[in-house]
Amino acid sequence: MSESSDLTPPATNGKKSAGLPTDVAIRIARRIADEIACKPDQVSATVAMLDEGSTVPFIARYRKEATGGLDDTQLRKLEERLIYLRELEDRRVAIVKSIDEQGKLTDDLAKGIALAETKSALEDLYLPFKKKRRTKAQIAREAGLEPLADLLLGDPMKNPEAEAASYVDGDKGVADVKAALDGARQILMERFAENAGLVGQLRRYMNDKGVVTSKLIDGQAEKGAKFADYFDYSEPLSKIPSHRALALFRGRNEGILSVDLTVDADDVSLVKPAEKLVADTYGIADQGRPGDKWLMDVARWAWKVKLALHLELDLMGVLRDKAEEEAIQVFARNLKDLLLAAPAGAKSTLALDPGIRTGVKVAVVDETGKLIDTATVYPFQPRNDVSGSRATLLALIAKHKVGLIAIGNGTASRETDRLTADVLGDIPPASRPVKVIVNEAGASVYSASELAAKEMPDVDVSLRGAASIGRRLQDPLAELVKIEPKSIGVGQYQHDVNQTKLARALDAVVEDAVNAVGVDLNTASPALLTRISGLSDSLARAVVDHRDSIGKFTSRKQLKDVPRLGAKAFELCAGFLRITGGADPLDASSVHPEAYPLAKRIVKACGRDLHEIMGNSGLLQGLDPKDFTDERFGLPTVRDILSELEKPGRDPRPEFKTAALQDGVEEISDLKPGMKLEGTVTNVTNFGAFVDVGVHQDGLVHVSQLADKFVDDPHKIVKAGDIVKVTVLEVDVKRKRISMTMKSAADYQGQKERQADRNRDDRGGGGPGRGPRPGGGKPRGRGPGGDGSGGGAPRGDGAGGNNAMAAALAAAMNKGKK
Repeated sequence: MSESSDLTPPATNGKKSAGLPTDVAIRIARRIADEIACKPDQVSATVAMLDEGSTVPFIARYRKEATGGLDDTQLRKLEERLIYLRELEDRRVAIVKSIDEQGKLTDDLAKGIALAETKSALEDLYLPFKKKRRTKAQIAREAGLEPLADLLLGDPMKNPEAEAASYVDGDKGVADVKAALDGARQILMERFAENAGLVGQLRRYMNDKGVVTSKLIDGQAEKGAKFADYFDYSEPLSKIPSHRALALFRGRNEGILSVDLTVDADDVSLVKPAEKLVADTYGIADQGRPGDKWLMDVARWAWKVKLALHLELDLMGVLRDKAEEEAIQVFARNLKDLLLAAPAGAKSTLALDPGIRTGVKVAVVDETGKLIDTATVYPFQPRNDVSGSRATLLALIAKHKVGLIAIGNGTASRETDRLTADVLGDIPPASRPVKVIVNEAGASVYSASELAAKEMPDVDVSLRGAASIGRRLQDPLAELVKIEPKSIGVGQYQHDVNQTKLARALDAVVEDAVNAVGVDLNTASPALLTRISGLSDSLARAVVDHRDSIGKFTSRKQLKDVPRLGAKAFELCAGFLRITGGADPLDASSVHPEAYPLAKRIVKACGRDLHEIMGNSGLLQGLDPKDFTDERFGLPTVRDILSELEKPGRDPRPEFKTAALQDGVEEISDLKPGMKLEGTVTNVTNFGAFVDVGVHQDGLVHVSQLADKFVDDPHKIVKAGDIVKVTVLEVDVKRKRISMTMKSAADYQGQKERQADRNRDDRGGGGPGRGPRPGGGKPRGRGPGGDGSGGGAPRGDGAGGNNAMAAALAAAMNKGKK
């Protein structure tokens, strides 16, 4: 991106940004601007607001003039890169200080450090000056062998043995000529390995030419069966996808696989290319001179002993970091789709948490999600009390005027679904509730949590889980914020990635989703309010306590009366909190209180009452947004207000729909190639999408089978919660694998053959999935291979897919349900 004068950030009057000098802050702003395709002054303005404590949702929604309209995705990237680049600058300063204190900081070195753009480049420069344990090279220097090393490197005409003879000194630990040459070699090897330019050149070479290989460790074949596709595997480092890289790392961590990075393994040259790079850097060449052979051996050993191992560790670390970052992005995108899934709405809901021996737990929640009734029925073996179960369910439906029935998707979910359909047959169509199978991933985590105990203190843990399933159907966002995102299970190897980075990314997704929708100030739980911009755990609790004391909020202004909720917190949160039926209609909208005067000027220009204006697009269409801009509010804010007045309080989530599951298809054994089914997308990975068609095991639609055209990113075609039509290509009952296609072509047999070839690359030997829940309950625990470990398809770590709900509370991918 050009750095012309019009893109230069405004002067900051010499002030430092987060402790950094102004010139450094400007340099960071320019670099981030290049990366997110905007101008440096947009970055500088955003950074200033972030440093002042503003949140990304607030900046994205209410400070568009300052940021130039950067969206939340750009702002999150900006925030992430800002953290990295500031850490880089801190490290740069520390390295300069350390080298300077050693009295070794030259102008060229200082310039190189100043120009280093990555942490690896910085560490390469710092390596010779880093404090380390006493090395063989240091011992050789102490023995006075450095002049010998310099002599032999500088003049290949010198005979190494002859020159080394004069350095033999038993008192210094140099017993003979061999010891002297060994010491000189150690000095040169260390020097070569600490040459930042050479290390950078070799890193690039290894990155381009390196091959990742894995082998089975002897005696681990049976234990590591799920890693079978990696027992003898190789793939170029530059091409290996994230899910395969993470599978390899897991296989290595579990002691099943040995994983290495090799380069030039098949090169038959006498001097391998990597070794030649080392030699060329120091002008070493075999020209028949006395010292050439010794020097070539030094270059070879420097590569093999020092550089190759160092760079292998470095590049494998980079591979892991990139794979983890992609896995985190996959999780984050799926979680966003899940949280912004369609709510079924505020209706009285009967929720069923299926079970066989322990019975089906029943909970009824009212329109607000409050638990109002519970029961347990035993329609299955050993009791087989079908008539009693039917009677109980019919009575609860009638008593509470139930409009929705939510059925958990665990063990016996389809059996419970059949029972429910039978019950609904006795109810007239006009008053018949809508039944939906709902993902229960993480329900057990919530039901045993301190929050659930506070919300339902005198209710059995299992019944709390049923209530949570019902609330998820009503409003997935409001209920899922109560659960740690990792427990929802829409990720790819989420237990293998950096947990700090994962938590930060997922928390950002939850925050953005909650604030995009907004919450009802008078009904929101503390867990939901905590996710609102500007509200901490303690402030959210204070808001609820204040609400309890005054009855309910009638105006956003009353937030200022909440203890410890200051002006900054009010500024950040007020626009995302809604009050329905309050004194001011604008309190039910996303218009920020700071912009109420502007909104009222717009209303006045229409010559009508605010109540008449809101929702009446005809009265607003003739207005020119430019007529309402002023020094504080520009076109972006005016347009947002006009849009909000036209459709006040609009929900960005899609319309609620359900998938029509095919009768008689309840187990994986019921599937046959060529079957056309409807299902719900439960998870989207880099290599395809998983679809739940109601058989307790998600099927994979490989990226090549998602559409009739080439697809480079599955997320461009589908997202978690989409209702899709699929054709079954292949069914492997024993390994619990289902291959499907979404292509329109009728020749499914040809697609099946091509899919089989791809599956060998992308899925490998998936593990048995989730282990059974203790006590005979449904399988919610994470079992080996549950997220595609060791080459199995990376299907997450939670429970399986939602059979009907368009919201598709997306499941962990390798369910292994029984």
